[in-house]
Amino acid sequence: MTDDAHSRPTVHALLADGTTVCIRPVVRADHEQLQGFYEEMSPENLRLRFFAASRRSAGLAADRACGPPRPGYRALLAETLGRVIGLAEYDTGGTGDTADISIAVADGLHHRGVGTLLVEHLVSAARAEGITAFTADALSENNEVLRLFADLGLRTARRFEGPEVRCTIELDQSDTYLTAVEERGRAADVVSLKPLLRPEVVAVVGAGRKPGSVGRAVLHQLHAGGYTGRLFAVNPAAHSILGVPCHPSVSALPKTPDLAVLAVPADAIPDTAEECGKAGVRALLVITAGLDADQAQALLAACRSYGMRLVGPNCLGISHTDPELRLDATFAAGRPRPGTAGVAVQSGGVGIAVLDGLSRLGIGVSSFVSLGDKYDVSGNDMLQWWESDGRTDLALLHLESFGSPRAFSRTARRVTRRMPVLTVDAGRTDAGRRAAVSHTAAAATRTMTRGALFTQAGITATRSVGELLEAAALLHSQPLPAGPRVAIVTNAGGAGVLAADACAEAGLSLPAPTPEQIDDLLAVLPEGAAVGNPVDATAAVTEEQLTDCVDRIMRYGGVDAVLVALVPTAVAAATGDDLVRALTLPQSRMNSTGGTPIPGPRLKPIAAVRLEQALPIELLPAADGGTLPAYAEPQAAARALAHAAQRAAWLARPAGTVPDIDGVETERAHAVVEAYLDAHPDGGWLDPRVCAELLDCYSIPQLPWAWAETEDDAVLAADRLRGADGRVVMKAHWPGLLHKSEQHAVHLDLRGDSQVRAAYRDLETRFAGLLTGVVVQPLADRGTELFAGVVQDQVFGPLVLFGLGGTATEVLADHAARLAPLTDHDVHDLITAPRCAPLLFGAHGSRAVDLEGLEQLLLRLSRMASDLPQLAEADFNPVLATPVGVTVLDARVRLLPRRPHDPYLRRLR
Repeated sequence: MTDDAHSRPTVHALLADGTTVCIRPVVRADHEQLQGFYEEMSPENLRLRFFAASRRSAGLAADRACGPPRPGYRALLAETLGRVIGLAEYDTGGTGDTADISIAVADGLHHRGVGTLLVEHLVSAARAEGITAFTADALSENNEVLRLFADLGLRTARRFEGPEVRCTIELDQSDTYLTAVEERGRAADVVSLKPLLRPEVVAVVGAGRKPGSVGRAVLHQLHAGGYTGRLFAVNPAAHSILGVPCHPSVSALPKTPDLAVLAVPADAIPDTAEECGKAGVRALLVITAGLDADQAQALLAACRSYGMRLVGPNCLGISHTDPELRLDATFAAGRPRPGTAGVAVQSGGVGIAVLDGLSRLGIGVSSFVSLGDKYDVSGNDMLQWWESDGRTDLALLHLESFGSPRAFSRTARRVTRRMPVLTVDAGRTDAGRRAAVSHTAAAATRTMTRGALFTQAGITATRSVGELLEAAALLHSQPLPAGPRVAIVTNAGGAGVLAADACAEAGLSLPAPTPEQIDDLLAVLPEGAAVGNPVDATAAVTEEQLTDCVDRIMRYGGVDAVLVALVPTAVAAATGDDLVRALTLPQSRMNSTGGTPIPGPRLKPIAAVRLEQALPIELLPAADGGTLPAYAEPQAAARALAHAAQRAAWLARPAGTVPDIDGVETERAHAVVEAYLDAHPDGGWLDPRVCAELLDCYSIPQLPWAWAETEDDAVLAADRLRGADGRVVMKAHWPGLLHKSEQHAVHLDLRGDSQVRAAYRDLETRFAGLLTGVVVQPLADRGTELFAGVVQDQVFGPLVLFGLGGTATEVLADHAARLAPLTDHDVHDLITAPRCAPLLFGAHGSRAVDLEGLEQLLLRLSRMASDLPQLAEADFNPVLATPVGVTVLDARVRLLPRRPHDPYLRRLR
């Protein structure tokens, strides 16, 4: 038995065939079941496991796994429906950082990923305990276990010793290993979702006989929508509802449903879910809302026990528009048209708004899932489904919460390489500051944390459903721009000015045309046209002239996209010209002889603005079979183009890597943290000496300093630390002191012993009963004062912040943030994102600061936060940046007693 069997709770995860399995530590009460597990094995399986087919091995193995706790030993079992189907163990022998590992899987359950899943969980546990390698002995003919080790994604070495093979497995959590775990998880996840999203048999439980019930509405949608599978209703008081056969219970159905839709009262949900599980149902869609905590727990327990995937509760339903399936299990008034946009929302109301908006635009849906309270199936699941379904090329999300943001981020980074992923950034207004916190914690708002997640994952984050649809319309219909350079064409000068303002506010650039381009455009535009950016084609422009103008601009190398702002005029009406139609024609291109223009596809995006348009967005049919987005406001068109340009830039950028850094002593850092938490079980802010030692473990540069607890010690420290100008700084310290300047707990520019003594006496008098000592430092050189810090979010993980420092840190709020571990790209973005960035790169003729030193500081801070889950906050303010170096002048670190958490470990929520 493990020495901390209850410290790693029971989790559920998916096998390769989509089956749910429970992974948990072995306890003493498992002895009989484990012995039976081994006794049921075939002689061949026993021989491969124990190198002999002795039945006596079963008892000995159960004794070992369920024996008294001992250091360095851990055993995990896998079970389903209360039956043990696998066991994995490691044992260090009580010493060293290498452990022997063994695996056993029940007969008939090989090739389903039981052993691999158990080993992944053992790897996670071992790494948390400082174990760096597994060793295992296997018979050379045991191809299954040898293949398991080889396919883990970890570095594995083999040494043959007669009929046996000695395997050594390095436990470094490289990107190769994470990718292998991800791929196994994605494949299992997709298989597990098939009964939910592609069911062959559906039952609606709770469909009423009278109109008005939600269950009846869902049944109607399924029946009227032409669901191609078998459909049943469950109601003990009816034989048929809406022409659908009805049965008194799930167990009485003539065929077991893949999917059961539950629309029964909340107090009936637990028993109904249990009945579904016993009947063999594979997935539940729970429409019912208002479950209390006990009902919710019972629902999820039934799903986990019987291996049912769950959408909801409190949701609108699900829809899959494949013509071969036509599944519409929702109670929405409309029905989505078939298409290629995947939609997942937490709010049913938002789901209806998104579906209605897409329908108005003519954008069809591949699948729609209302996640509701999201007990199980999440946005991460849906991204993996859309990645694999062969239909979806545009993903739209509305997520109010994240179960595992870091796992979601890795999935999204992969999926966004294949399709646009758009989201409504919900919950932005909850930006409340934490009470009595450091600068870092005050800056780490929900907005900043979610923004970092979306930015790093390549997700297009919008601020409203309207903006989501604006961006979706353009990304669905137009090619991506190569950059942010936009040319504006208009038939009214005022509309062009509005469009120019909108583009500038959206972060787009408006390049001026070259003299050659001006001449080229004037040759095709009417008299009086003004060619700049915007191009004012005047109200006299004809359809043909506008077509020619736009097509010429599209061929210019310095333009990435075109925005055409049009207003209706009497001139166009009188001539019968349709200026909008001019934009929907294919781009003309000259053939090799310079003769007649030949139609061809536009290779750059074009967006129209029609100020008279009634709808916010329309997708207009184009002559080439595509569509053209038309917006009622220039701001909407500019926002959509900006989102497209940001996506293009993200795609063009190679995936970042986490650089290796030297001078890191991780084991020493763990020892410092453990020693502090042993003395302070509730955690707290480190005193300057422990804080400096921890920073030194990561070679984070600090200004020289000395600790003094008496006036005489302060004088001696000042004598040692004075620079050439003889000036020092004195800072008070007591537990819990965060903002020294606000407390007037700092004395600057101290010269001579008398000023040092006076400063100490002042602090001692004003903070009597609080002061535990002072920090003495030489007065720092002049430079740019910056701020760097990290907050360990329990959900999102460590968030690194950077920006302008000093006393104005919170007032100016000039910060950027990225989630750790930081890649080289993340560090570059952190340094260039704040408004103060020009100061770092040498603005107004000044020298640039030590940028390499700044990068190293952020990477080391990121590494410290990633290594130490106990690091709740770190606050470096100010950080002095000069052309010759980067130095932390003041640091605060807070530790909390937290256990390591592996965000990439395969497990259901």
